[in-house]
Amino acid sequence: MSADRRTRLSQVVQPLTSLDEFSADQAKAVCEQAKPAYVTSTLKALVRGGILQQVIVNDQHRFRWCEPERFQPEKWIDQQIHGVQITETPVEERPRERLIRDGAASLSNGDLLAILIRVGIRNESAIVGGNRIGNRFAARLEKLPRCDRDELREITRTINRASYAQIMAGIELGRRVAAAEGDNRQDKIKITSTQSAIEYCTAEFARLATDAVQEEFHIVSLDTKHQPIRTHQITVGTLDASLVHPREVFRPAIRDAASAVLLVHNHPSGDPTPSREDIQVTERLTEAGKLLGITVLDHIIVASQRCLSIREAS
Repeated sequence: MSADRRTRLSQVVQPLTSLDEFSADQAKAVCEQAKPAYVTSTLKALVRGGILQQVIVNDQHRFRWCEPERFQPEKWIDQQIHGVQITETPVEERPRERLIRDGAASLSNGDLLAILIRVGIRNESAIVGGNRIGNRFAARLEKLPRCDRDELREITRTINRASYAQIMAGIELGRRVAAAEGDNRQDKIKITSTQSAIEYCTAEFARLATDAVQEEFHIVSLDTKHQPIRTHQITVGTLDASLVHPREVFRPAIRDAASAVLLVHNHPSGDPTPSREDIQVTERLTEAGKLLGITVLDHIIVASQRCLSIREAS
């Protein structure tokens, strides 16, 4: 019975892997050995498992592989036949054991998520849940931190209060580790040009480009060698000259004994083009800095498209 099912699944899955993107009719045509209804049910199983995603191209419903380089047809077929409960997976192949043996970098996003989910539910293991989320966010992992529990639960029922908290805690810890690594490298960084300012802000304020839903205004205080001392959040909300007061901007810079500052804010729209207000704020703070003996080196706008220097754009 298992051998027959394996053959039927192979007659659908193997031909499909030769296609990058296809319609249901194209799938049925290429899987000529399988009955059309069986092709349809297999496509649904691949979509449920997060292996395929349904997209609309030129008003037509089509299928596209989520992570084609990671998809292992034989392994997936085995899972359909024998199930994917962790207790039925060989010990040496379980994500936690592979992490300990081979290191975290060797695991897929789905494997890492499965470890964070920890416990599955009836008919759906943590491995399945992790793979579904991993596949769904394969091409847009940066969006995962912004998902609430209900959104993830729509993808897999393995998400409950505990597993959601574990995933978000893991993401935040990763961010803090990355930030700490960045802090340790700061003594080697010097903001000596527009390009170095953009590169620094792209790395240091990556969260603003991907996660922030409101405008945030920050400064980077710099020493006499133009090495970063510290970053400070000044305001949250629409950038306005009346809100970004020189007193609030330069107070932390004076505390840091800064010689210069870098102004930074984000555009949640994704377009870094400076507004008239952005330029006015830059000019006002530049003049205030001259009175205090603190140079405003540049004003960098962070956006999902790219980072932009107002000095260079003006």
